[in-house]
Amino acid sequence: MAEFSPDKAFDELSAVLEENSPNADLARIRQAFDFAVVAHDGQKRKDGSPYVTHAIAAAMIAGEMGLDDESIMAALLHDVLEDTTTTHEELEARFGPEVADIVEGVTKLTRVQYSTLEEAQMENLRKMLLAMAKDIRVILIKLADRLHNMRTMEFQSPEKQLSKSRETMEIYAPIAHRLGVEKMKDELEDLSLLYLDPVGYREITSILDKRREVMERFQKSMEERIGERMEQEHIQCKVYGRLKHIYSIYRKMYAQHLGVEEIFDLCAFRVIVNDLADCYNVLGIIHEMFRPVPGRFKDYISTPKPNNYQSLHTTVIGSEGIPFEVQIRTWQMHFTAEYGVAAHWKYKSGSLGHKDGDEEKFAWIRRLLETQQDSDVQDFYHDLKVDLFDDEVFVFTPNGDVKSLPAGATPIDFAYAIHSAVGNSMTGAKVNGRIVPIAYPLQNGDIVSIITSHSSAGPSRDWLNIAKSGEARSKIKQWFKKERREENIQQGREMFEAEARRAGLSMADVTDPEMLPHILKRLAVTELDDVFASIGYGGMTAVHAVGRIRDEIVRNRTAVRKTEIEKMQERADRRQQKELKAVQGVLVEGLDNCLIKFSRCCTPVPGDPIVGFITRGLGVSIHRRDCINYRRDEDKGRWISVSWAARITDSYAADIYITSDERGGLVMDIATVLNSLNAKVRGLTARDTGKGISTVVISLEVNHASELQTIINKLQAVRGVREINRGGI
Repeated sequence: MAEFSPDKAFDELSAVLEENSPNADLARIRQAFDFAVVAHDGQKRKDGSPYVTHAIAAAMIAGEMGLDDESIMAALLHDVLEDTTTTHEELEARFGPEVADIVEGVTKLTRVQYSTLEEAQMENLRKMLLAMAKDIRVILIKLADRLHNMRTMEFQSPEKQLSKSRETMEIYAPIAHRLGVEKMKDELEDLSLLYLDPVGYREITSILDKRREVMERFQKSMEERIGERMEQEHIQCKVYGRLKHIYSIYRKMYAQHLGVEEIFDLCAFRVIVNDLADCYNVLGIIHEMFRPVPGRFKDYISTPKPNNYQSLHTTVIGSEGIPFEVQIRTWQMHFTAEYGVAAHWKYKSGSLGHKDGDEEKFAWIRRLLETQQDSDVQDFYHDLKVDLFDDEVFVFTPNGDVKSLPAGATPIDFAYAIHSAVGNSMTGAKVNGRIVPIAYPLQNGDIVSIITSHSSAGPSRDWLNIAKSGEARSKIKQWFKKERREENIQQGREMFEAEARRAGLSMADVTDPEMLPHILKRLAVTELDDVFASIGYGGMTAVHAVGRIRDEIVRNRTAVRKTEIEKMQERADRRQQKELKAVQGVLVEGLDNCLIKFSRCCTPVPGDPIVGFITRGLGVSIHRRDCINYRRDEDKGRWISVSWAARITDSYAADIYITSDERGGLVMDIATVLNSLNAKVRGLTARDTGKGISTVVISLEVNHASELQTIINKLQAVRGVREINRGGI
C-alpha cells in the first residue's frame, strides 16, 4: 500500500473541486482538510489505510456533485465528532456554525444502527427525514459517506457486508433516487447487489463482458446515425449511449423471468439539446427514423417526477430488430437528472444553502413526517416505501392542478391529498367524467373529481385496505382515533382475541395478574383498552400486538422454567458421587476431561438430546439422538451417555437446509429475516436446481436449540419456502 501523502491527497481533491466548483475557496477548505488529518492521526481503516482517507474520499464525492464550500468542509470533518475528542463548539469556532451544524447532523445519522429493534429503526428513519428537512446537505454528505463505504466493503466481515448492503438497498439507494441523484443511486444499487446476491451479480457481469464488443459496436453505430441526422436537421446536441446498470438488468430478469441473454434493450441513448423546443423536435425525428414501441412513451417534461426529473422517454426498434430506449432532455434537465437536488449548487453559481423555492421542493419530506407520527412499525415501513420509494402516477384535478400519487393509488388517496375534510366526507368519485369504484386504480393523465356529502358518516375501515399512500392511511386512522374510541376498543378487542386464539394464547394468559404489568410495560400503555383502541383505529395491528405479548409471556415462562431446572440440576449435582468437569459444555458419563468434538453430520446444540460415540484416537464425537448415523450404526458398544452442562456460555455451529420455490429476491428476504433476529451467520449459499426449486444452506452459531427453532420458525414464513431441515435426521 502506498504511503499516505496529505499534500498529494489535497492536490487530488483540489483537481476535483476546480473541475466541478471553480469558485471553491481552496484555502478555507485546506484548513478543514488539515484539521481532519490531525484529528484522525493514528486511526486506521479495516484495509490498513489512514482513517482520514475515508473523509477525503467522501469530500471528493461531494465535490463531484458540485456541493458548496461548507458541504466539502463538512464532508472532510464528518467523523471528527464521532471518532475524535473534537467538540461542536470547537468546530463552530474554527469553521462557523453552518459547517458545525452539518457535521453534527451527519454524526447523528452515523449513529443510526438499522440492525436494532424495529422501534429504534423507525425512530432513526424519522431522524433522517428530520435532518433532510432541516438541511438537505446533511443527507447528501451521508450518501457520499455511504457510497465510499460500499466501494470499500470488501474489507468488512461477511455479516457486515450483508447488513450494510441490505440497509443501502432498502434506505440509502431509494433516498438517492427520491433526491434525484441517479448516478449515485445506480452505483449504490450495483454495489449492494454484489454482496446480497453475488451469484446473480457475477452471472450478469459475465454475460455483459461476453456481449460487450457487440453492444459497443451497436452503440457506436446508433450514436453516429442519430448524430448525423440531427446535424442534417441543424439541431445542436450531444448523443451518447450507455449500458443499463447491473441492478436494473437484475430487476428486469426477475420481473419478467428472463435470462440476461433474453434482454435486448440493454442499451439506452441520450440526446441532450439546448432548448425545450428541440426536445420535441428530436422526438419526432427519432420516431421517423425508428419504429416506436406502443405504450412505451413517457413525457416527464410536461409532468416532472417528484424529484424534479424531466425528460422524454421513448422505446424504439432499430433496423437490426433490437429495441432500445432514447431519452431526450435539455442540458439543465440533464444536470438535474444526474445530480438531483445537488444540481442547484453545481450549476447555479453563488447558490449556498437553501434557495428560494426549496421550501416547496422538499415539502414531501415534511408531509411524510407529519403522516407517520402515530404509525405502527409495520405500517411505517409500508407507508415509507410507498410514499418515498415507489413509482408514481400523475393525475389532475378538474381545475387542471397536477397531483402526484404512488403507483396504484385510488380516489381515496386523491381525496386525502386534496384535504382531510374532502377525504372524510367522500361518498364517491368520477374519473374522466365517469363514476368509478373507490378502489379504482388511477392512471396517468386521469382527471379526478371527488363526490362529497356533509351528511357522510366518515371513512370506512375498509378504506385502510384500499388506500395506497401513507398520507391517506394516516388521516383515516386519525379520524377513527379521534371520533370512535369506544367502537375502536370493541373492534380491536375482537381482532385481538381472534389473533390470540390463532397464536395459542387465551385471554387468561394475557390478564394474569402476574403477567399483565410486564405486558403493559412492554407495549408502553397503561391499560389493555389502549391496545384495543389502537388496533381498532389501525395504529397497531393485532398480529403485532399479540406477537409482542406472546414474546413477553414466553420470556417470563422461560425464566421461571429455567429457575426450576437450575434447582433440579443443583440437586442432581449434589447427588453425584464424582463431580465431572464439562468440556465444551458437555459432560461424558464415567469420563473426566476427555477430548470432545461435535459431529458435522447433525451439528448438535444445547437443548438437543445427545449421545456420544467413542472414536479411535479422537476422543468422543457428540451426535444428536435423532442423527441418522446413531440410528443406523450397528456397533452399539461404542455409544455412551453424555449430557449438556448446567451452565453453558459457548456458542455452537448449526446448519439448516431450506427448500423453496425458485423466485427473485429469495436470498434477500432470507437475509432480512436473519438480520432482524440478529442471527450469527457464518455462511449462506444458494442455488437453483433448474426445476423451479431453489436450495439454501445457512451456517449459524447459536447458544441453544430454542434460538435455532425461533430462526427456523421465522424462515418458514418467507414466501415460497417449502421445507426447512437440519442435517443428520
